[in-house]
Amino acid sequence: MPAGAVPPGDDADPAARAGVWQSSPPGSMYDYIRVASFSLDRAGRIDHWSKRAEEFFGVSAAEALGRDPISAFAPPDVQVRAHERLAQILDGREWNGVVPYKDAAGGSGLAEVYVMPADDGALCIALDVATLRQIETDVAASQAVFGQSPMGFVLFDTRLQLIRVNDRFAEVFGRPAEEHRGRGPHDFLSRVEADRLNAALRQVLETGEPVLDMPLVGTVPGDPARRRWSMSLYRLHSGGNAGRPIGVAGLAMDVTGRQRAEREAAHARRNLALLNEAGSRIGTSLDLETTARELLDVAVPHFCDLASVDLYQVLLSGAEDLTGTSDGSGEVRRVAFASAVSDAPVVMAGDDDENSGDGPVSVGAVHRYRFGSASARALRTAQPQVLDGEGANDLGGTLVQSTLVVPMVARDTVLGLVQFSRAKGSEPFTERDRMLAEELAARAAIFLDNARLYRREHERALILQRSLLPPDDPEAAGLDIACRYLPGSMETEVGGDWFDVIELPGHRTALVVGDVMGRGLRAAVAMGELRTAVRTLAMLDLEPAEVLAALDEVVGGLGAPRQGRTRRAKNPGDADLAEVYLATCIYVVYDAVTRRCTIANAGHMPPVVVEPGESPMLLELPRGVPLGVGGEPFEEIEVQLTDGALLALYTDGLVESRSHSLDEGLDAFRASLAGPPRPLEDVCDHVLATLDTAHGEDDIALLMARIRGLSADSVGDWTLEPQATSVARARELAREQLVAWGLDDLVDTTELLVSELVTNALRHGYGDIRLRLLLDRTLVCEVWDNALMQPRRRRARDTDEGGRGLQLVAMLSQSWGSRRTHRGKTVWFELALRGPGSDSAGPSVEDLLSMY
Repeated sequence: MPAGAVPPGDDADPAARAGVWQSSPPGSMYDYIRVASFSLDRAGRIDHWSKRAEEFFGVSAAEALGRDPISAFAPPDVQVRAHERLAQILDGREWNGVVPYKDAAGGSGLAEVYVMPADDGALCIALDVATLRQIETDVAASQAVFGQSPMGFVLFDTRLQLIRVNDRFAEVFGRPAEEHRGRGPHDFLSRVEADRLNAALRQVLETGEPVLDMPLVGTVPGDPARRRWSMSLYRLHSGGNAGRPIGVAGLAMDVTGRQRAEREAAHARRNLALLNEAGSRIGTSLDLETTARELLDVAVPHFCDLASVDLYQVLLSGAEDLTGTSDGSGEVRRVAFASAVSDAPVVMAGDDDENSGDGPVSVGAVHRYRFGSASARALRTAQPQVLDGEGANDLGGTLVQSTLVVPMVARDTVLGLVQFSRAKGSEPFTERDRMLAEELAARAAIFLDNARLYRREHERALILQRSLLPPDDPEAAGLDIACRYLPGSMETEVGGDWFDVIELPGHRTALVVGDVMGRGLRAAVAMGELRTAVRTLAMLDLEPAEVLAALDEVVGGLGAPRQGRTRRAKNPGDADLAEVYLATCIYVVYDAVTRRCTIANAGHMPPVVVEPGESPMLLELPRGVPLGVGGEPFEEIEVQLTDGALLALYTDGLVESRSHSLDEGLDAFRASLAGPPRPLEDVCDHVLATLDTAHGEDDIALLMARIRGLSADSVGDWTLEPQATSVARARELAREQLVAWGLDDLVDTTELLVSELVTNALRHGYGDIRLRLLLDRTLVCEVWDNALMQPRRRRARDTDEGGRGLQLVAMLSQSWGSRRTHRGKTVWFELALRGPGSDSAGPSVEDLLSMY
């Protein structure tokens, strides 16, 4: 080589680059190694110093030219031997070896130098030893990746053809690694997958953006099973990332087993999520049908495509005995159905005897399973049944390919079954699916059994609670009655509030409204006891204040231990276990003749009175203490009302809630009663629609009465002197009054009974005698005297001349009794009005007289 020639890659001589030598492209091998070139003349002096030499040694060409390289760059301790070696080279001998050198920063290093003699001197090439060793390490690492990696490693050139593959890739595709050189993706993948890989390679080569975890599917020689790979691609550059693209590297991993494991893990996660969802969504209510629908909402479409729930009919009817269900052929009712298949029928078949298993069963229909059917077998054995293929079609029709029939068992009792079906195209049920279906059915069965027990107890409670309420349309003499009851909880239908309308002798009526503090069944039971006590006390015809005083004693005994209030508890703490009951009550006695109301109050809300043409007003009366407090007397007042007046009794739930104060509620209540007169039922509806009655905080009772007093024509009232002739006079007055009323068929009976009562008043009483006849829905006769002793009915002996009067009264009248008055007593009897065509009320007077 002539002196001054520049080796490839050296840019010292532009003319050379433009002439004989071709310039190295960016990213050539010279970017990876540290190399320098220079030449010596015949005297051993530097006569050419390249650009790379400047970079290598850190000395410019101006400083290096003409200098002795040994003296300039070799350490002093090696300069003698270096000069000897240089003399041999100048004599025409080649030499290469490792020599120390100093770099531009003053540091030392080792360079591998190759010296080639020339006619006019020598050409020297120096390479940094550290760089060469790094290249050797990189090459060894590359060989290790290709030769030892358990994953497939491939290199594509810019034409998207393989230039190198490792042993793992070659092993998978069944030929030596060198035979893969020049092959493309279409040579080892299907057309579709190869097109996908080609597109990805081209994208990576053009954009430089890597592609990670690209899924590929194919087969390998000798194994027909489909394999799945995950391939990551990235672009290769010469001379580092800034160099030119030279190809694409790919790393392929066989993920067939991993995807199978991932699918199993995903399946397990799905099942766990399904069970979690079942725990949160099933059993939100104590309703059988709702619980069944919640089960299907969880299962469809996450677990199956179609599903239905059938429960035993005897279970739904509330029966405690499930006799007849042991063989699986008992009547069942379809309570729920769900489908995620768009063209599926809205029902599933049910193995009914009549249709031989081919007929559909709609929700709500009752049917039976054939004894030999899979469904009956599941009910009989309490074991799930798996049906695939044709067997599944029996229950789900032609759309179904797999069905699970799972019995629902709670407390060792089979309640029914659930059918899970998957349509054609879905995966059939596996053993893991069967276990999941059993778990879902078991969880639902517990809630269904709880709902069944709740329904049974709830129905019993409702029967009891409904029996505590008065009739929907109570009647009373001289009153129009309308009432409403709204329980605070719709689950119980009745709580601690109550109202009652009690007919009293003499066409009087007791109106009662009360409120036991508390809610629910316990308050309802206490209310029932109080209502019964009020009715019993009312029959004694006591004054209102006396009724409340006696009722206060009853309330005080409701919460006492079973031993009775008089016995002390054995342990001091036992008394704390007794329930404390408090109640408010208002008791009104209305007299239809006088239109007078006698009212006593025990801590209850005051009545509202609306006189015709007047504004509604609250009656001012003593509030009193609630029942159960004890120790305080009750007072009563009398109020005179006119015809057409409205009396409203109510509980605090109507006028009080968290959203407003009591005074605001009372004002709103009075405002709702204002306005022109309207039918009483419309008034009740208007009040409930106007006020806030949907708060659900307390029960609401409303009792309204419009005054319709007896007219003067319906009352006969006379005073008789205490003498024997008054008996005949009483019979005469009674006859004339009944004839005037057109009650001729009651004349004989009334005369006889009036004669008996007036005779008793003369015999056992003193002072004037008062006779009163009242005509309304019945005929009432009252005889008043000044004696306090109450009449007592007794059985007369055959030899007795008297003692049979009250027996006649009891036998001929509809009812009879006596009550105390302020100055004596009143004995009364009541006769039913017998219209045309009605049956006789009892034996005739002649028949009774013949008995005596």
